Amino acid sequence: MNELIKELKDKCYVSVSERNNDNEYDMEKFAELIVRECIAQVQKDENGPAYEAAGRIARHFRKGE
Repeated sequence: MNELIKELKDKCYVSVSERNNDNEYDMEKFAELIVRECIAQVQKDENGPAYEAAGRIARHFRKGE
């Protein structure tokens, strides 16, 4: 598995009970981090053909917020 994917995956465990140190995996957060990372990569090249698509992708995934 790609190291970045592993890093993002590890950021998605949320504490359910601090007393028992139990964690739960937040799949929605993982999906959000993947989308953010993709947008960030596309936005690196302001003159590239996909730069405009980054804004459209961001707006698309914010519709439900």
